[in-house]
Amino acid sequence: MRSTSDPVGPGAPFERRLWRGVLVAGLPLLLLGLLLLWLGLPTSELGRWSLTGLLLLSWLWGAAMLRQRVVFPLYTLSNLLEALREGDFSLRGTRAHRGDAMGDVVWEVNALAQTLREQRLQVEETLYLLTKVLANVDFAVLAFDAEARLKLANPAAERLLGIRQGQALGQGAESLGVDDVLAGPSPITVRRSFPGGAGSFEVRRAEFRQGGLPNRLLVITDLSRALREEERQTWQRLIRVLGHELNNSLAPIKSMASTLERLCERVEADEEWHEDVQGGLALIGSRAQALSRFMTGYTALARLPPPDLRSVELGPLLERLSLLDQRLPVQFRPGPACQVEADP
Repeated sequence: MRSTSDPVGPGAPFERRLWRGVLVAGLPLLLLGLLLLWLGLPTSELGRWSLTGLLLLSWLWGAAMLRQRVVFPLYTLSNLLEALREGDFSLRGTRAHRGDAMGDVVWEVNALAQTLREQRLQVEETLYLLTKVLANVDFAVLAFDAEARLKLANPAAERLLGIRQGQALGQGAESLGVDDVLAGPSPITVRRSFPGGAGSFEVRRAEFRQGGLPNRLLVITDLSRALREEERQTWQRLIRVLGHELNNSLAPIKSMASTLERLCERVEADEEWHEDVQGGLALIGSRAQALSRFMTGYTALARLPPPDLRSVELGPLLERLSLLDQRLPVQFRPGPACQVEADP
């Protein structure tokens, strides 16, 4: 910023004109004083020259003070405007009050600084919200400039394309493998494979301008995940219905088999007939009971709640899993720590 005490240089025509104007404005009073001093005031020669020097010094001092009173507020305004141009909206001018020409100007500059500060805060909050939204959505969002170079990619897009955070910025759409969908129709459903997954994807494109130049926005949504979730819910509903119907049918079958087995014991027949009938009824009862246990367990599996994923250490998790099956001993070798998303 420019100091308020900067001297007037050859490149400051306003200060020179102001200085000359102030000197000319005070010149009539100076001449009148000199005329009275030299023509009408009876004094010695030394006194006249001393008073003449005093008048000249007073004239120059008054002109300098008047110039300073005019230039100082202008330098203050210049510093305030320079701070606004550089993005510093914290500075405020003093003596900002209505009813005065310079006070009105300072008041308006302070109001402008406050407005710009509030607008910048609003923009920063909006950008922060947009960044959070892009980071948490499960569909890929990519932005390309007019030359099809990548300018923005959210975490879902980085996972889908198999790129690291920030390292793919500036790469072309062809090198990323999305040049065909970037130039194709919109919206469209395609089935293709990406480094981060394969299946059915919905592709949407939009155009926007930034800095006066055209840019393109590409949104890729994985439809396979939604289809798999819908299939899983349908399977769970089907298992619950089948389990209910089969259990209702198997319960009387087991009961009737047990009753018939007891009744056969009262029938007079040869021993071979009793063995065949009782063996068949026992087989029916055991198979019905086994099928009932299977459907009960399968129904319980279908009713499991969604997993509560959290970051866990992979080594201790595998050690606990190995205890579920003791038929063969499992040995673990120590290795680097690794964390995965799982429901412990």
